[in-house]
Amino acid sequence: MNIRQKVVLYNPAAVFHTMPLGLLAIGSNLDPARFDVRIIDARIEPHPLLAVVREAEDAICFGVTMLTGRPLGDALAVLRAVKRAYPALPTIAGGWHPSLFPVETLEEASIDIVVSGQGERSFAELVERLSRGETVEGVAGTIYRDGDRIVKNKPRALESLDAFTPPNFDLIPVERYFAFKKRRQLDYITSIGCNFRCAFCADPFVYGRDWKAASAVRLGEQIETLWRRYRFTDLNFQDETYFTHRDRVAEICEEFLRRGLEFTWAGTLRADQGVRLPDDVWRLCVQSGLRRVLVGVETGSHKMMERIRKDTTVDAVLETAAKCREHDIAVIFSFIVGFPDETEEEVEATLGLIKTLRAMSTKFETPLFYYKPYPGSSLATKVAEEMPGTLEEWAQFDYVAGAAGGWVSSALRRRIERFKFYNRYATGLEQGSGHPLHRMARWRISNDFYAAPIEKFVVQHFRHEQSLS
Repeated sequence: MNIRQKVVLYNPAAVFHTMPLGLLAIGSNLDPARFDVRIIDARIEPHPLLAVVREAEDAICFGVTMLTGRPLGDALAVLRAVKRAYPALPTIAGGWHPSLFPVETLEEASIDIVVSGQGERSFAELVERLSRGETVEGVAGTIYRDGDRIVKNKPRALESLDAFTPPNFDLIPVERYFAFKKRRQLDYITSIGCNFRCAFCADPFVYGRDWKAASAVRLGEQIETLWRRYRFTDLNFQDETYFTHRDRVAEICEEFLRRGLEFTWAGTLRADQGVRLPDDVWRLCVQSGLRRVLVGVETGSHKMMERIRKDTTVDAVLETAAKCREHDIAVIFSFIVGFPDETEEEVEATLGLIKTLRAMSTKFETPLFYYKPYPGSSLATKVAEEMPGTLEEWAQFDYVAGAAGGWVSSALRRRIERFKFYNRYATGLEQGSGHPLHRMARWRISNDFYAAPIEKFVVQHFRHEQSLS
């Protein structure tokens, strides 16, 4: 009788409940006849550390995905506990942070191997080696510790997602994610990487501005199978840039319609992609269920657009917004302020564009975040002295809700904080349109009056805001 070897994978604690698609991808590409994959997700597991230590007892390796920010702290605690319990068990770190800082990550004694970039092929080869008791020398896409040496194997090029086994959602308790999300929403990735060069983003560093995707027909087959099994009502595409190729987008829509699939869906869209998307494809998207897009605007300043290499324009943002309003599509327009060397005038241009977009449609959200120096991005080199130097320090960074960098003046921070608060409540998403706070927030935003923000003090006194990263 063939006894399957156990592989344990861990997703660290966080406050969001997106399905662990990275772990699903690497776990699904191991031979199920030979390997028993156990995914433990601290976000839905009541006692994650106990579960990990129990499962790791007879495993051949333990893998952790590590996202820069607060999830690193939980990842480190669990890795160290596993290493104390099973010193000989190979531990593997993958995900954004190890991909950016493989050598620094391996300075942590509880981590033996790093998988960098796209992990499906590298992890499968790595597990094969470990299952036979062999070294990992020569496994492309990995970096490992050999005694006191850190050895870098050659990097691995991106491959089309069609080259891999599609994610096996049997590896996770799908219904529990639905329950935590409070909706039957399935997360999915159809492509990896990004062709663009944004100076604040680490994606160009990790994937070399490359982009690979699953074909429309194969994707249609996979989504149909999942929909008929789980009957999800919403499909949330987690691609970096879902609308990269408009013909592919149209083909996917046609696949959904031809197969009679009934759900809504959401995806990521650049403003320049929205401008280039023909009206017939917009209509096809809506017909197939498109309910919302996420557009990373970042700034309302033409000069700042150029400085951060966004390769789009404010005019393109407004044109895409008009198209979304025309087709009754909801949009999250995300913004960033507090870039290094950003002037007050450039910040004011961003706040002005936020007000313009918010006034265009009640379906438009305009969240505002502070710039954080993501490791590996070219813009981060300007403030390198303010960046953390250890995994523990990176774990204290809150990339979503954290404070502005030290280079932003206190007066400007105060104005931004007040604007952020009233912009949040002016949308009517937190409260009904007739709520006094909603009316006051709209009045303050419309009149640019933020002095004596009594409402802000009251709300923040009674409502604790969680860190989101």
